[in-house]
Amino acid sequence: MAHPRVVVLLPCYNEEAAIAATVAGFRAALPDAAIYVYDNNSSDRTVEVARAAGAIVRTEPQQGKGRVVRRMFADVDADVYVMADGDATYDAAAAPALVKRLLDEHLDMVVGARESEIEEAYRRGHRTGNRLLTGLLAWIFGRSFSDILSGYRVFSRRFVKSFPILSTGFEIETEISVHALELRMPVAEVTTRYGARPEGSASKLSTYRDGFRILNTILTLCRIERPVLFFGVFGALLAALAMILAAPLVLTYLQTGLVPRLPTAVLVTGLMILASLCLFTGLILDTVVRGRREIRRLAYLSLPAPGSGQDA
Repeated sequence: MAHPRVVVLLPCYNEEAAIAATVAGFRAALPDAAIYVYDNNSSDRTVEVARAAGAIVRTEPQQGKGRVVRRMFADVDADVYVMADGDATYDAAAAPALVKRLLDEHLDMVVGARESEIEEAYRRGHRTGNRLLTGLLAWIFGRSFSDILSGYRVFSRRFVKSFPILSTGFEIETEISVHALELRMPVAEVTTRYGARPEGSASKLSTYRDGFRILNTILTLCRIERPVLFFGVFGALLAALAMILAAPLVLTYLQTGLVPRLPTAVLVTGLMILASLCLFTGLILDTVVRGRREIRRLAYLSLPAPGSGQDA
């Protein structure tokens, strides 16, 4: 690891106006790194421009950023992976510092948390949505990052090769963050400058559609990784509803010794049975999740730590 192999990974879709500047920026910042541009069915000249700029161009025919990242992580072999978007919004000059921190502190991921004073670069609605999703993630998983949706990240080899990507679209950043939190990997965040897109380049993000997909991803990961919490919430709500409905029945029974509203009593019984099923479902699935987490942890530990060769 005296001379780690560093690669830059740039997923792209219709970035003809920005990809040349992006490649040039990372070429200047990391002159020894191989720069890969993975094109995702662009209808413009992204491929030609990227190749002319000196990047290694490959294609992924299945649409979606998550699918592109899965392909990049599977195909490219290196010690350090720098991932950014091909829209020239992330500060390429910050890459050496991010890589250095990853290696010096033996981290598995460094997140480039976005900071921008330009409203067009990082719109207020996106900031608000990011904060809400970040807060939700912190509540579910106990800790979080300040910018879970940043596409500017540096990874170790053992992170990349032990990460079973399931996402298909822009929710990939959320899945990456949860993977790091679940395995309690050593990670860090560094504030980086975030700029506006160059003229002629348009964002592919849909605020509401992609925001909903990210929220759905967080809830799905909560169901998979925190089944006791997920099913426990539903069980508690059902049990609370049952007790509210049962209260008048209990009072009437204590006063008269009768249960005149039999349908309500049957409903209360059914709700409590469902609440119990939710609780035991969460407990059983928690055991299964623990086993899956142990397997992922062993796969992660089978690869050397970043920068470990420097201690030899």
